[in-house]
Amino acid sequence: MLHFLIFIFILFFAYMALSPTKRNQWAADSAPLAVIILTLVFTYKRYRFTNLSYFVMFVFFCLHTYAAHYTYEGTPFDHWLKSSFHTKRSYYDRVVHLFFGLLCSIPFLEILKCKAKLRGFWSYFLTVVAVLGFSAAFEILEMLAALAAGKGGEAKFVGMQGDIFDTQKDMALGLLGGAATMGIAAWINRRKKKSV
Repeated sequence: MLHFLIFIFILFFAYMALSPTKRNQWAADSAPLAVIILTLVFTYKRYRFTNLSYFVMFVFFCLHTYAAHYTYEGTPFDHWLKSSFHTKRSYYDRVVHLFFGLLCSIPFLEILKCKAKLRGFWSYFLTVVAVLGFSAAFEILEMLAALAAGKGGEAKFVGMQGDIFDTQKDMALGLLGGAATMGIAAWINRRKKKSV
């Protein structure tokens, strides 16, 4: 399954790399993803995730790659949303933050259970903390990129779109997604224990 996901992602990434809306912004958005993928490649022999974890990472990487091609403010999803619901703001970035929590909490939980040997409440709680921490780290990276870009960098990389609480809302959505997935995981685990 992993080889199939890698093949599909390479094709998708290559297609999305063709004529992105803003080449410099595409490169900036793709660089962190490249670092994460290279880390997964170089640590594969030492730690292998389950197929479920690789699948949810694949979905999240595709969501991010799609946004990197169009920019987070200019995706076709946002054009449809604006024309259908007369919204002024682009919401795709919020969708991706929510899905980060929903999806990426699964590999975080796996690492905590495998490497830190955590079980029960603490494994779920610390997974949600990890999701919030990575969400905050991403927002800090956006800020640093905006500062490095100079004048107009905040519009390019932070994308607040007039919302002074954009950063906090993005992190809150990641937190909400992580808490929802961990709540479901805890419920499934509890049901399994009861059925034994």
